[in-house]
Amino acid sequence: MKKKIYEKAINNWPEEDRPREKLLKNGEHTLANSELLAILLRSGVKGQSAIDLARKILEKFKTFRNLSHTDLAQWREFKGLGIAKIAQIKAAIEIGRRFREDEAKENQPKIESSKDVVDILMSRMRDLKKEVFKIVLLNSQNKIIDIFDTAEGTVNKANPLIREIFQKALQNYATSLICVHNHPSGQTEPSREDRDFTTELYQAGNIMQVKVLDHVIIGDNEYYSFADEGVLILNGIASTTDAKKPERIGV
Repeated sequence: MKKKIYEKAINNWPEEDRPREKLLKNGEHTLANSELLAILLRSGVKGQSAIDLARKILEKFKTFRNLSHTDLAQWREFKGLGIAKIAQIKAAIEIGRRFREDEAKENQPKIESSKDVVDILMSRMRDLKKEVFKIVLLNSQNKIIDIFDTAEGTVNKANPLIREIFQKALQNYATSLICVHNHPSGQTEPSREDRDFTTELYQAGNIMQVKVLDHVIIGDNEYYSFADEGVLILNGIASTTDAKKPERIGV
């Protein structure tokens, strides 16, 4: 069979082979990664169609995830590709990341383990350049009420942050919460500040009668759970040598 040879401009291709028309006719799941990216690009550059350009971009960065945490300097080799198109690509990837979190807010799934929380937030948080704290608010059945961002940057003054967390928890009638934050380094070992913050958060929860079920640190496709490691237990803060490792989050 002879290989199809097309003119560079996609609008000169047969309609059934154009990425946008294929998506509308057959569904987005039928398109290759390069075709999806070409739709975002909308047009190519001099001497290259949008498909050609998309293939070269994926050859360099390999995955959509890698595209999301690049800086402008890494795109310089793609002549004619302006900041508007780069911004479109990054925005589309971020929309995809937020989908899982938005879905959890809408469907209110029950949280039974640290992994349940990580499955929701890992893709959104693992590539962030700064430390971001998210709070997962739960009702008495451990179902998600809301997920909100509460701070950026390393925690060195915990009290204002803790007041904000419990203010939101009480406003939403939450009976328990889980704190989640990322380490931009990709390493999940908690710092001294992380441990001190967790202790203060837990103690404040006892006073406010809102259970702190866990504090989870997100790294590069791995995570650390204070509850899973036996550092955080439901009747106080204990060292890993003193506490029994729990199998799941309790109600």
